[in-house]
Amino acid sequence: MARQPKRRATDKDVARSLEQLLAAKEIVIFCGSGGVGKTTTAAAAGAMAATHLGGKVLVLTVDPAKRLANALGLEQFGNVETRVPHELFTAAGVEPRGELWAAMLDTKESWDALVRTHAPDAATREAILANPLYQNIAGKFVQSHDYIAMERLYEIHLSGRYDLIIVDTPPTRNAIDFLEAPERMADFFSSRLLRWLILPYKSRLINAASRPFYSIADRILGSQFLQDIAEFFILFQSMYDGFVERANAVTRTLEDHRTTFAVVSTLETAPMREADFFIDALDDKGFHLGAVVLNKVLPSYFLDADATAVAQRLDTDAAAMAEALPAELGPSKQVARVLHEIGASFLNYRVVATREAEQQQELGHVPDIVATVPFFDTDIYDLAGLLKLGEKFWR
Repeated sequence: MARQPKRRATDKDVARSLEQLLAAKEIVIFCGSGGVGKTTTAAAAGAMAATHLGGKVLVLTVDPAKRLANALGLEQFGNVETRVPHELFTAAGVEPRGELWAAMLDTKESWDALVRTHAPDAATREAILANPLYQNIAGKFVQSHDYIAMERLYEIHLSGRYDLIIVDTPPTRNAIDFLEAPERMADFFSSRLLRWLILPYKSRLINAASRPFYSIADRILGSQFLQDIAEFFILFQSMYDGFVERANAVTRTLEDHRTTFAVVSTLETAPMREADFFIDALDDKGFHLGAVVLNKVLPSYFLDADATAVAQRLDTDAAAMAEALPAELGPSKQVARVLHEIGASFLNYRVVATREAEQQQELGHVPDIVATVPFFDTDIYDLAGLLKLGEKFWR
């Protein structure tokens, strides 16, 4: 049985295409499992929005492939937003109405900026940035990558520099992690485990219960290492109020009517399972699911009734057809074998295409839009390729 969404806009408010969806929103968050073309799809959506909608469009991506940076014509592709050269659009044969900008999330650099923002004073800020443990693990501990992606999104949106921000979220086995990262990060800084770890160093007293643990830990890890850990977390706790405030603000941004989500997947079992899970999670949290984009989908002509009838004739009457064809084509048995293989192959693809169409109908009960992108014979390696991809799902 198809799921029923908890919250849906009225029919007159629902976008009918990616073009309408992006025109109506300020933030579009593309998500999905790794290897489904999520980053390329997000970049293509950004290129199409800059071309057709105008304004300033930013694609904020995470760990993109080198070829994507090349496709955007950017040699310097980092934490600072960089404009995609206008000349690349001209070379692709289009005259954009707006500007396309791009940035790649640098986790360490973003954390440094966050510390500078939330540190209560200059001394605390410099102490955190200079702490050896922070220098080694900033951007590497659990949830940091997911949290900083949402934090960076909030910061850029708050600045008002862009009319549309498209976010390519971190690929993850559990696609809901980045949505829960702000809350989990805030919980961590107020956790009992953290208080238990730093209390002895904070009070300079080690009680009898904790003395054996620290005695063993000092011998194994070294007292300086434990002191660095304690100092690191004591300093970080001083930013707790700022973290909680921003985490709540990030969550409100995700819930805002100006924000929507687009789930990217293929119709293979594993990606579809993750996409299905993510759709449920968005629904449970009350976030708006604007679109599902299905990559590598078979063309719709495999479902055409007339084409299917021709394929059935090729499959069953190949011998008779071969006899009626000119002898110049070759021996009739070989011609019949080729005709039969063509017909049988088409019918096999039709079975897969029918199954894909059924899967799309199941998804169609939840998002405003289900868009499909066919197989591409070549990789996307330039802006013209991104625009060609975008044309497949834009309207």
